[in-house]
Amino acid sequence: MANLVYSNLEEVGRCISEAAPRHYILKIMSFSLLAKTGIDKYESGEFEAGGYKWKLVLYPHGNKSRNVKEHLSLYLVFADVASLIRLDSEVHAVFRFFLLDQTKDNYLVVHDATGKGRPFHRSMHQWGFDQLIPIRSFNDVGNGYLLDDSCVFGAEVFVTKEMTSGKGECLSMIKDALSSKHVWKIENFSNLDSEYKESQQFFAANHKWKIHLFPRGRRHGLGTHISMYLALADSATLLDGSKIFAEFTLRILNQQQSRHIAGKVSHWFSSSSQESGWEKFVSLAYFYHASSGCLVKDICMVEAEVTVHAVSNTL
Repeated sequence: MANLVYSNLEEVGRCISEAAPRHYILKIMSFSLLAKTGIDKYESGEFEAGGYKWKLVLYPHGNKSRNVKEHLSLYLVFADVASLIRLDSEVHAVFRFFLLDQTKDNYLVVHDATGKGRPFHRSMHQWGFDQLIPIRSFNDVGNGYLLDDSCVFGAEVFVTKEMTSGKGECLSMIKDALSSKHVWKIENFSNLDSEYKESQQFFAANHKWKIHLFPRGRRHGLGTHISMYLALADSATLLDGSKIFAEFTLRILNQQQSRHIAGKVSHWFSSSSQESGWEKFVSLAYFYHASSGCLVKDICMVEAEVTVHAVSNTL
């Protein structure tokens, strides 16, 4: 009795078909030379069925790695294993193997009698029969399988189910979210010679943040405004697809009175969107004006107030 690879199935169906296999035919001339030339295993070319690529693997003298003796072994192999691994997918297929009786011009068909689709996935991409047919029966001229040292195998493959591990995420809303404040004192502001300056890191809702300030502006604010942003400092530690929803306010404090310059916005922070803010936070003309209170004794005081309302993580 033939057995399916890696299965205890004992019910193997056999029938006779007048119709040729729909998907692939493997014709072998001078079959006996396989043994004489030391070819213990033969892999066919790839063929397509059900939108996927397959191939046949024939052991003309039995699959010795599975201790098969006195039988031909034949297997169906999923050819594009890399795609199964990359997509973490699983394809179920019902398959039938054919062996041509060249005398009667019909086919012996060997198949799984249960009719169940067999799963092909990253760790199991080969199914078939260790004991397709006894070698003695195959060689018997009266059976018509091997005539003039030639034979014909075939296969049909029908995909019954396709499954891909879906992606997912978990959105966690934070009830009664607390805000965190950080004040940044920038001394010798008028002598800053770098394109931008960043604050020390600070924590808000277990995440690290920092302020990016461009004293001479950035992009559309270059040369006319101070640009300022809140940045997620530990974005490299986020899992791919994870994100943080934060409401934040950036302020340049008026050191003379309480009329601060402020901007407030909400943003989803992630590894691909690490900062949010304003190219034109305040004009340089206003900032440097003595009455603005923004720069006193060449000191600028910047404040960030951050409230994290939600975190989304991939499943």
